[in-house]
Amino acid sequence: MDEDFLINIDIAGKKYPLTIKRKEEELYRKAAKRLNTLMGRYGARYGHNEDVDTKDLLAMVAFHFAKNCVTLEERNDTSPFTEKIQELTTELEGYLKG
Repeated sequence: MDEDFLINIDIAGKKYPLTIKRKEEELYRKAAKRLNTLMGRYGARYGHNEDVDTKDLLAMVAFHFAKNCVTLEERNDTSPFTEKIQELTTELEGYLKG
């Protein structure tokens, strides 16, 4: 039961039809809900400013998500550990050989 189907996602009051896998529906709906929640928060904070419109709020939300993505990528960077493991492996092999 992993067929494609059409859902309508509401973003900032506009409906967007998306064809997705049925098993991913909850993920898409949660993402849309989170986006709209952040839009509401930024709107409450900056909505009183007449220079801020929906595009500006969407840009702020996009930046928020991009920053979170970069933070997670940096947190999951395993290269320092991989390098240290390689160093220790080389050192251990030296001890075992000699």
